[in-house]
Amino acid sequence: MAAVVPVTAEIAKRAAALVWRDLPVDLVERTRQCLLDWFAVTIAGAQEDLTGILVAEALEDGAKGPATLVGRAETVLPSAAALINGAASHALDYDDVNFSMGGHPTVTVVPALLALGEQMKASGRLFIESFVAGYETSGRVGRLVAPGHYLKGFHVTGTVGSFSATAAAGRMMGLDDRQLAVAFGIAATQAAGLKSNFGTMCKPLHAGTASEHGLRAARLAAKGFTARGDSLECDQGFASSQSDHLNAEAALGEPPSGWHLRNNLFKYHAACYLTHAPIECAKEIRLKNNFPPERVQKILLRIDSGADKVCNIPHPTTGLEAKFSLRQTVAMALTGVDTANLDSYNEAVTQEPRIKELRDKMAIDFQPHWAHSLAEMAIQLDDGTTIEVRHDSGIPWADLEKQRQAIETKFDSLVTPLLGAAGARRLHDAIERIDELTDVGDLVRASAKN
Repeated sequence: MAAVVPVTAEIAKRAAALVWRDLPVDLVERTRQCLLDWFAVTIAGAQEDLTGILVAEALEDGAKGPATLVGRAETVLPSAAALINGAASHALDYDDVNFSMGGHPTVTVVPALLALGEQMKASGRLFIESFVAGYETSGRVGRLVAPGHYLKGFHVTGTVGSFSATAAAGRMMGLDDRQLAVAFGIAATQAAGLKSNFGTMCKPLHAGTASEHGLRAARLAAKGFTARGDSLECDQGFASSQSDHLNAEAALGEPPSGWHLRNNLFKYHAACYLTHAPIECAKEIRLKNNFPPERVQKILLRIDSGADKVCNIPHPTTGLEAKFSLRQTVAMALTGVDTANLDSYNEAVTQEPRIKELRDKMAIDFQPHWAHSLAEMAIQLDDGTTIEVRHDSGIPWADLEKQRQAIETKFDSLVTPLLGAAGARRLHDAIERIDELTDVGDLVRASAKN
């Protein structure tokens, strides 16, 4: 089947053909929520050292231009804006995820669309159409190469994300399906990102390069640049070179709940998503049983074996490493450290004696073939009592209004300290009115730091 199904052409056809009338009402609201979350984490991430380094590099390279940088005062060329805004949005590892993609979809799609949309003066409705086209592409390509692609060590956000950014930018530019299939070929030859760099500045860089590559691929294809139109499924193409799997049926089949966007998962802890279920287990045990950490004798965590190569740094020494440490984040949750607070992840917290003691009491039982989002925890206290809980962080919220309230709380906590109350409200209002905007440049400019 893999040899005969034209996967690239079919995914390109679906992305190019998506129009406003195809979108259920809830997808427009979900897009707004993705934007609220994305701008929040990007404005906060724009203050990180890695973002400053990328801005300095761009300006030193002569990339000053008209495109807005979120949360900053500098302006750069559109390609540089896609790279920098993309990296900034993933800098805190606080952005949304989707398990069909196997990574972070919004951080690859939105930066390319904002850079291109500001330049084109694209309408808000065109932005939404393009966002959904890119988002759905991320789920399709992710399912095509799962699970082998991720198991080989590739960071899906950087690799699969190159195709989602291409689809989004290509849809905004009005590429037809043949042009978009070629654009996928251009993206495929650039797609990269290694999991071995988790816990370093390179992980967020993957999101930025995916967005930049996608923007470049769509633009080059529009100008007649050539590439194969079957890059996903061809021999020595993306799937055969970077995965042991090419599942065309999964890629082209009906997504769960009809749309991949309906399975978007937002983060409410500022750490790797695979730490979220263990954090929730630890929080539930602490809040319901009210014991001091000193009473803990043993901690047993059961979690999918895939987490071993993603977030199992046993002795973190930096705030960034703490985000990728199951032992650290569980210990933080058990001692009442606010895992949603960006300032909680720092060098000092990794050296806190109570935290280190709890880390040493924890054993991890990695379970093969478990759901990535499932965790079970058993804590034994000094009187022999054992407390057991389980949590699955991979279930999308059914109540969209409740989800909106949680995202708006996150938005206010991250945006207001940097843009001020008036600036936060201005940006929030622009996101709310996105389907009415005649120029999405108004949206991204509302996020700039004066």
